[in-house]
Amino acid sequence: MCRWLAYQGESIYLDELVYEPEHSLVQQSIDARKAVTRVNADGFGLGWYTERETPGQFHEVLPAWGDENLRSLTHHIRSHRFMAHVRSSTGTQVSRSNCHPFIIDNWMFLHNGQIGEFEQVKYDLHQQLPEDLFLKRMGTTDSELIFLLMLKNGLREQPVDAIRQTLLDITQLMENRNIKEPLKASICISDGVKLWAARYSSVNEAPTVFIRKKGSNISLASEPLERNRDWKKITAQSILVIEGDTVTSHTI
Repeated sequence: MCRWLAYQGESIYLDELVYEPEHSLVQQSIDARKAVTRVNADGFGLGWYTERETPGQFHEVLPAWGDENLRSLTHHIRSHRFMAHVRSSTGTQVSRSNCHPFIIDNWMFLHNGQIGEFEQVKYDLHQQLPEDLFLKRMGTTDSELIFLLMLKNGLREQPVDAIRQTLLDITQLMENRNIKEPLKASICISDGVKLWAARYSSVNEAPTVFIRKKGSNISLASEPLERNRDWKKITAQSILVIEGDTVTSHTI
């Protein structure tokens, strides 16, 4: 399983979360504590917002712990809203186009988890996409396809409804195909103004997501970045909406 983090608040240097904490995202790429896969070495990515209309991004296929470009970029880039992801592939190739976060216009998306027996439903899910979204697909992951389906289902207009509907539609399709492996998802999305975080599983335990709130500075992560009680686990089968210092929760 992949590991990720997201931040929204006062502008900080990215390395304050990516590198500096005791259990930073880079440390999690070597030794994840709350994942089936402890090593996440199949590429990494950054996405960050500035005063520009669209976010910046950096993807690489090297393990995060060994890339000096990542260390330099995070040391020099400041942002008030950003995401970072270290990847453990569930079967698709290691390539920049398969690294998270995925970005379309002002929207940014990352995901940990998988669609169980993805090959059995991939064609049907692709068929649901309108041509304009199908042509935006750059990689081969189930994660990117989930993002495109959420856009198809109205992510720009009604994000909570689109997130919920997409996850439930995929679950229903898997049930119709008698697929036994679950849909598992921890997801973070931003439009440059808000963050949405979802934690869901069609069966059993959903992938973990933790939140830390210090005033208007809010961090989300697959695993706590430090050993303290500031980090709270997000409830399974829920969607959080984070706007400024306000956090609201919705059920899936």
